[in-house]
Amino acid sequence: MSRYSHVYFIGIGGIGMSAIARYCRHAGLNVSGYDRTPSPVTEALEKEGIPVHFDSNVSLIPPVPEETLVIYTPAVPSDMAEMVYVREHGYRIVKRAEALGEITSGKRCLAVSGTHGKTTTSTMLAHILTESGEGCTAFLGGISKNYGTNLLLSDNDVIVAEADEFDRSFLHLHPEAAVVTSMDADHLDIYSDIDDLRRTFVKFGLQTGKSLVIKKGLEERFRSAGARAEILTYGKDGDFYASDIVSDGTGRMFFTLNTPSGAFRDFHAGVPGLVYIENATAAAAMAMLHGVPVESIRKAISTFSGVVRRFDIRLNIPGHTYIDDYAHHPAELAATITSIRQIWPGRRICGIFQPHLYSRTKDFYPEFASSLSLLDSVILLPIYPAREEPIPGVSSEMILDRITLQDKRIIEKQDLLAEIGDRDTDILVTFGAGDIDRFVTPIESLLKEKYA
Repeated sequence: MSRYSHVYFIGIGGIGMSAIARYCRHAGLNVSGYDRTPSPVTEALEKEGIPVHFDSNVSLIPPVPEETLVIYTPAVPSDMAEMVYVREHGYRIVKRAEALGEITSGKRCLAVSGTHGKTTTSTMLAHILTESGEGCTAFLGGISKNYGTNLLLSDNDVIVAEADEFDRSFLHLHPEAAVVTSMDADHLDIYSDIDDLRRTFVKFGLQTGKSLVIKKGLEERFRSAGARAEILTYGKDGDFYASDIVSDGTGRMFFTLNTPSGAFRDFHAGVPGLVYIENATAAAAMAMLHGVPVESIRKAISTFSGVVRRFDIRLNIPGHTYIDDYAHHPAELAATITSIRQIWPGRRICGIFQPHLYSRTKDFYPEFASSLSLLDSVILLPIYPAREEPIPGVSSEMILDRITLQDKRIIEKQDLLAEIGDRDTDILVTFGAGDIDRFVTPIESLLKEKYA
């Protein structure tokens, strides 16, 4: 990238794209970009001095191709006017994943992959390294609540990177060490089937040089493929696992971290939930293998505040709790709901879910219904299409029809706040990866006004 004076982003508002944009600006490059709609991310970029526009306008692209690198997200259609223009005018064009691969090349990259869990685990690992005093540069898939950003910067050569399986992006990374949190079926618009997805994860593992920390039960695929990295497991019956997990009923959770070096007691999860403790175990394993002292790991896990939209507790007063979560896969939904029931047993949970992508809904609607049936009541929103065109016959009704609860319904987005205002909620959870995030602050304000 050093040979360019400008970096132009097509889809700059994406969470992964915005982290690279911030990195490029910190490196002294001129940065600007396009996104489809304004968002809190684009507003933050503009406040940081990065120009963003929202109408496809080729006149705003830096005019000298030889001095400009164009980075784009695969979510942008190939026939979008700006994409056509840069292709036809000789600009160097790379995907976000290729850019991240170039940035991490030659560095000590610690990568976190998995169909779910990677954002929290990578953010927690970055927090451990930062709190330990070593520091790291980190490209995160969410906004860290400890630091208020998705990019951490350091002068050393250690980089924490979220390794995204979408579009096989993580194959551009060749990390020193990596985590694999899960390999559940997802992105079946990209992968032909779950075996194709898992083979690609294994290929990523074969590109890892020193250590692979893999969720227990998934490791044999990597061993049989001849991975050169040392393979260790985490989770139940793994090399690293949590035991003696205790909740005090208010959301505070404590556990013992068991490792090949011994058992270490008195760990306190800064964010509650079994999912967080499992992610903490993976992050702690990576940190220990990297050489971070146990006491530094223990302290950092206790001070970890979480990630915006990942089991994000927005309100927690006696009798009323509101949580926002990015879950958009059936396994993620089930894990989050199970964690809530473990932390707050006996309470009633109302979930609001916005399905993400027509293709994902078509592939997993029975599984979505099964996971959502773990709730006490369900409100569904229409499907958020993101990059897709509608698929005939695919809608939220497919999920609704299979949910086994009596209290279930579909409403339009414009009716959501009125619906919540009419309900006496105990625990309310919003789920989804689409624009349901635009409702989080209004819902929080409504509930605080009503109950706080």
